[in-house]
Amino acid sequence: MSNILIIKHGSLGDLIQSIGAIEDIKNSNIDSKVYLLTSFQYADLMSHCPFIDAILIDKRKPRWNIPYLLNLKKNLLRFNFSHVFDLQNSSRTIFYKKFILNKPIWSSTYTALKDGQKKSDFDKDPVLDRLQVQLNRSGVDTKNIKKINLSWSFINISRLLKQYTSNDYILIFPFCSKKHQNKRWPYFKELINKLKQIYKLNYSIIIAPGPNEIAESKKFSAKVILDNEKALNLNQLISLINGAKYIVSNDTGPAHICSHLNKNGLALFGSHTSSKKVNIGNSNFKVLSEKKLSNLDINTVISKIEKELN
Repeated sequence: MSNILIIKHGSLGDLIQSIGAIEDIKNSNIDSKVYLLTSFQYADLMSHCPFIDAILIDKRKPRWNIPYLLNLKKNLLRFNFSHVFDLQNSSRTIFYKKFILNKPIWSSTYTALKDGQKKSDFDKDPVLDRLQVQLNRSGVDTKNIKKINLSWSFINISRLLKQYTSNDYILIFPFCSKKHQNKRWPYFKELINKLKQIYKLNYSIIIAPGPNEIAESKKFSAKVILDNEKALNLNQLISLINGAKYIVSNDTGPAHICSHLNKNGLALFGSHTSSKKVNIGNSNFKVLSEKKLSNLDINTVISKIEKELN
């Protein structure tokens, strides 16, 4: 039995996008033990993934931290990996290929390029199309890469949910990372107030903040769902999304989850990227795009929601 390493540090949305690829890698290497090198915050979620045999954590300390890198190299080399599937395709993982794991056979963006093709051109294609090309050129049969299975991550959250509502609920994700404030639609407060007026007899309006969003979430007039005053873990979050009647989100990790669970809802996009490129959106989880998000008015969003819910 050989050992295979998959590298996927994050972010949440990118990790969710890669689960079909991880399943395909496992199915194409059924007699091998598959390890995932990822960030600490995703270790617990991915430890439940049936396509992964073991989790390795990378703290991703600066590359000038030589003692850390030497220790990481020592820990990784003891597994004697035959292949590495780099699904992160970052400058860090390129560095790892050169200086930490240069003996295994690597699969990366660079192994997917045709002769004369530039990485910058390849990167213009949708994420899952690129992953499919990469894996196909590494001999992996990609049956599941665009059929992402998250059913293994569901848990029973009924007791937790009872603390907040006995109704069906609309789930709102009004946040985005501090680095990407251009992804944030500015009218979520007004949207929540309108939804409460329209659907006060039918639906509760719920926000599920991340660890750094709890204080800000309390500024909205929605129910803020927490577990013992802490943000939900990722299994709880995915299960909450799976039970929602409708979801409205910025382009964030939860939007990827909504899309791949084929939930009814709406993702709001500005000019930072296209929904096609990041593989968000389908017949149920629809997309509204506006070059400047502040020009996407609340009446347009409300009209879309009413059409879907009514």
